[in-house]
Amino acid sequence: MGFGSYDESEQKDDDTDIEENDAVNVHESEHDGDVSFESDLSNEELVDQLSHMKDGDDE
Repeated sequence: MGFGSYDESEQKDDDTDIEENDAVNVHESEHDGDVSFESDLSNEELVDQLSHMKDGDDE
């Protein structure tokens, strides 16, 4: 006895009306991974802010 049965008519190739231009372009939003931002805060001040944010997550 098998694991299940299926209707072989469901296995036929269905014609679909899909346009090639409707496909998703996976290369449309590529980036090289560089991130930059401007801030008047020093690295130490930014690390302090991050520490405060992490401490707030425990509450």
